[in-house]
Amino acid sequence: MSDHKPPPTKVPDGVTPYVTTRQMPPNEKGFVGFETIWKRFQKEAAYKTPKKP
Repeated sequence: MSDHKPPPTKVPDGVTPYVTTRQMPPNEKGFVGFETIWKRFQKEAAYKTPKKP
């Protein structure tokens, strides 16, 4: 038996209306993590200074 391990399979990006997940490359120990990117739920309006009385 050899200690050769096949490289981890590439997982496609997970896309939903609110979040996207991407597979990160393996680190030195072989751990494969995921990057999570959140989309904004609300739009932010520009602040306007109120008029002085």
